[in-house]
Amino acid sequence: MNVNPCSSQKKRRTPKEFFVKYFLEGQELDEKHIEDLKNIPKDASFDQKLLIKYRKFVAFLIPFIVAQTVWWLLALKHDFFYLYKHHWQMPLTMVFGAIIAGMTSEGGGAVAFPVMTFGLQIDPKTARDFSLMIQTTGMTMSIFAIIFMRIQIEWRAIVFPTLGAIPGVLIGFIYLDPIFTPAVKKMMFVSIWCSFAMSLWILNRQKKRPTNNTIQNFCGWKAVVLLLTGFVGGIFNSFAGSGVDICVFSVITLLFRVSEKTATPTTVVLMGLNSQIGFFWRAAIEEDIDQLAWDTLKVCAPVVVTFAPLGSFLGSHFHRLIMAAFIYLIEIMSLAGFLFTKPHWTLVVTGSFIICFGLLFFSLLSRIGQRLMQGENKRVVMKDEMEEFIAP
Repeated sequence: MNVNPCSSQKKRRTPKEFFVKYFLEGQELDEKHIEDLKNIPKDASFDQKLLIKYRKFVAFLIPFIVAQTVWWLLALKHDFFYLYKHHWQMPLTMVFGAIIAGMTSEGGGAVAFPVMTFGLQIDPKTARDFSLMIQTTGMTMSIFAIIFMRIQIEWRAIVFPTLGAIPGVLIGFIYLDPIFTPAVKKMMFVSIWCSFAMSLWILNRQKKRPTNNTIQNFCGWKAVVLLLTGFVGGIFNSFAGSGVDICVFSVITLLFRVSEKTATPTTVVLMGLNSQIGFFWRAAIEEDIDQLAWDTLKVCAPVVVTFAPLGSFLGSHFHRLIMAAFIYLIEIMSLAGFLFTKPHWTLVVTGSFIICFGLLFFSLLSRIGQRLMQGENKRVVMKDEMEEFIAP
């Protein structure tokens, strides 16, 4: 029998196939909306068709129109426009930052914080406050878009971490943030976010790994894990403006084997809610936000309310490897920015240790998650076999 030598070789994708696979993968919607899309009534009214077939476009337009209207009314009354002469760098930065905040598990602070601290030499405390403020603005719009589009999210990975993050961020604001110097805060930001990039790399090395849309067999110890994860993430929020999102993303994907297509919008909602909590505390309770942060918010708000929902829309279609590539790029640039500031060698050594520890920790988390899934699958099989045996 003749065998074509080329038949055993993997067929190369055309540019169109590549684009469709990585940029038009499709949204992970909840079951009710999938059912609605399949069963659109023939006599459906205009508004029914609009909210079923074109729901994702409506989800983008509603927050855009509302937020832009509010901003323009305030800008015209209080004359925000002169601020662009002094702060034009940040609106340009937040075009990219808002898209990243909407489409990935990292908040806009992951872009804003390093640009403000490494590039513009702004105090980390001000950069932290701005990150919380801008995420409150942009990611709230993303929350609306995600919920309105009925994208699949895991609510338990929002509720329990938030309950843990509230005391974490308050302890961080009151007791820990004053202890750290600006240089240490920069080092910790870079180290922790590079560790998160490591966790993504570990995740993406596992080809065709089995995943679930939600946390399977949810029980008490899993709730405790989410609470503790939220607590640690809340402490990170207190000095960097974000962190609970990447902590929860790492745990639910590596340990609980939740799909990235579910984990990403889940952490966007999580970070948006926790940014509101942090912003409220800093603005209403401590009343200690620098005027520079307020001015930067004024010029960046119309940008983020546009591009954050757009990021959620794009991210719901992109392949997970594309979103991971964006995060890798951000962390490489953050690390380069940190090293460019010529930090003291002790900070470099400490940061390297944190990154190495993060790599080991996330590798261990991944292995534990793999064993947990294997054990749960065995229990399901045994349960099915037992039911078949008992059934008459």
